[in-house]
Amino acid sequence: MNAFKHRIQFFFQYYFLWIVFFFFARIFFLLFHYNDSYQLGFYEVLKTFAYGFRLDASFTGYLSVLPFVFILMSLFVPKKLISILIKFFTYSAIILINLFMVIDASIYQSWGVRIDNTLLNYLNTPEIMWATASAFQIISGTFIWLLFSGCFIQLFKKRINKEIKRLTTGNYLAIPFLFILIAALILPIRGGLQTIPINQSNVYFSNNMFGNHAAVNFMWNFTHAISSEVSTKNPYKKFDPSVANQIINSRQKKLFKSSNDTILNTKKPNVILIIWESLTAKLVGSIGGEPDVTTNLNRLSKEGVLFTNFYANGDRTDKGLIAILSGYYPQTNKSIIKIPNKNSSLPMLTKSMIAAGYDTSFYYGGDLNFGNMNTYLRNAGVTKFIDGSSFDKKDWNSKWGAHDHVFMEKFAADLSQTQKKPFFKIALTLTSHEPFEFPDSYKFGKDTEENRFRSSHAYTDKTIGKFIESAKKQAWWDDTLIVIMADHGHRSPKHEGVFNAPKKFKIPMLWLGGALQKKNVQINTIASQVDFSYTLLDLLDMDNTEFKWSKHIFNNDESQYAHYIFNNGFGTLDKEGVFAYDFVSNKPILQKGASFHSLDSLGKAITQDAYQDFIER
Repeated sequence: MNAFKHRIQFFFQYYFLWIVFFFFARIFFLLFHYNDSYQLGFYEVLKTFAYGFRLDASFTGYLSVLPFVFILMSLFVPKKLISILIKFFTYSAIILINLFMVIDASIYQSWGVRIDNTLLNYLNTPEIMWATASAFQIISGTFIWLLFSGCFIQLFKKRINKEIKRLTTGNYLAIPFLFILIAALILPIRGGLQTIPINQSNVYFSNNMFGNHAAVNFMWNFTHAISSEVSTKNPYKKFDPSVANQIINSRQKKLFKSSNDTILNTKKPNVILIIWESLTAKLVGSIGGEPDVTTNLNRLSKEGVLFTNFYANGDRTDKGLIAILSGYYPQTNKSIIKIPNKNSSLPMLTKSMIAAGYDTSFYYGGDLNFGNMNTYLRNAGVTKFIDGSSFDKKDWNSKWGAHDHVFMEKFAADLSQTQKKPFFKIALTLTSHEPFEFPDSYKFGKDTEENRFRSSHAYTDKTIGKFIESAKKQAWWDDTLIVIMADHGHRSPKHEGVFNAPKKFKIPMLWLGGALQKKNVQINTIASQVDFSYTLLDLLDMDNTEFKWSKHIFNNDESQYAHYIFNNGFGTLDKEGVFAYDFVSNKPILQKGASFHSLDSLGKAITQDAYQDFIER
C-alpha cells in the first residue's frame, strides 16, 4: 500500500512542480516586459495567470507522461535505473525549456509574437536572430538561463530523490490504478472534457494584445506551432508564378467595379451581418431549393436584394469566417484561422469598419474558442463579444451552445438599447449544426438526419423571421443594412452527382433594411464569400485594395466566377460551366459546360496563388 502511495505522491508532486515552474516563467516574462505589464494594470496581470493556467496545465501534462510511465515501470525495474531515466529527462527538459523561456522573452521584444516555429527558420542563420539581441541581453539572458536551470534542477532533484528512495518493486495490483492515472493526463492535455480541445483562444481575454500574449504558455505555443507547421513547398504548383498571376488577372481585372449606380441610400449605414450556420441553398425555396423549409427567408427575399448564384468558399465555419471577413480563400488541408501569427496579417473587414468610426461587436451563442475564432476576431480588432457564457446552461443544447431563439432574443434586446452609431454587428447562429437539437416542434420530424437538419433550419428561419420583424420597429432600421449569409453549405439533403459539386457549396445571401435604395431585386451574378468585404467597403466608399482575391458582386460581366475549396481539391465555376479537381488522384472529378477548359487553368492558378500566399504569411 505504501509503495502505491509513494508513486501517487510522486505523480502529484512532479506535476505540481512544473506548474510552479510555468508560474515563475510567466512572472519572468511580465517583468522582462515591465512597461507593457505596467500598462495592463494589476487585475489584467492577474488574469494572465488565471487564463494562462489551462495552457500551463496542458503542457505540464505532456511533460509528465514519460516520467509517469517510468514510475509505472519501477514496479518491475530497479529504482536506480528509474531514477537515472527520470533525472535525465527532467534535467534536460529544464535546461532546454529555460533556454526557450529566455529566447521567447527576447524575441517578443523585437517580433511581438511568442516563440513559435518561426525560430526554426533561423537555425541555419543564427547570426540573424542574434542580431536582434544586444550584448547585455545575451549576457543577462545566459545568466538567467543558468540561474533558473540550476534552481529548478535542485528543486526537482530534492523531490525526485525523496520519492524514488521510497519505491519498491512488486505490488502488481497497483498497475491498473497507475494506468488510469497516466491516462487521466489527457484531461489537462486537452483542457478538460469540453467538446473543443484547448487552444490559444482559451487564453485570449483582453483587448490589450500583450495581455493575451502574456497568458499564452510559450512552450505550448511553440510545440503547437511545430505540429501545425506548414511546408514551404507549395503542393499545388502547376504554373510559373507569373503565369498563374496572369491567368487570374486577365479574368479578374474586368470585375473590380460595380455595374450599378445605386444600392444604398446612405454612405455610412449601420451594418448587421447574420451568419447562418450550414444554410445550404438546397433548403431555400427563393433560390430554387426546397419550398417549405425557410418560409420566412423566402418571404423576406421579396423585400430586399437576393443573390441567387452565391457560393461558400469552404465547407467549415473556420473557412467561412476567413472568406467573409478577410476576403481570403481557405486552404485545402490547413486552416489559417488556427495559426495566429498568420491570420493576424490578413485584411480584416472589422478593422476597416473600426477605422471608419464603426462600433463593432461579435455575437455567438457557443464557445468562441471553436475553430480559434476568439484569437482571429481579437486580431481583427473586435472589442465587444457576447458568447455562450452570457446564457444560462438550461438554454443550451447538449453540445454547442445557446438555442438560436434565445441567442437572437439577446441580440435583439441589445440592439433595442441606445446604440453608438454607426455600428457593425455580427451574429453567428449555431442550432442548425449537428446534433440539431432545439426546444420546438420538428417541422419535418426526427426520423432521419436529413429531416432533423431540415427541421433545425425551419426553427432558425422562424427565429430570424421574428428578429427581422422586431428590427423593422427599431429607430435604427431606416439607416441599417442587414446581410443574411450562410457560413458554408452542407452535404444534406443529399444531392445527385459529385459530392463536392457546386450544389454543396451554393448558399443564400440576402440584403435587407432601410438603407437599401432598391427592394425586391435579384442579383444573378456568380459570386462568393470572398467578394463580400470588398463589395461592402466599396459601397461604403472605403479602401478595399487589401482584398486582392475579391471581385465586385454588383459587376454583371459575363466572366464572373466563383472558386471553392474542399479537402485536397477545388471547384471553379462560371455562367458557362464548372470544373472540379482532386489533388490526391490528380484528376478532374467534374467537367461540365463550354468553359471548363478555361476554368481548369483558372482554378489551379487560384489554388496555387492563394496557397503560396498562405505559406509566405
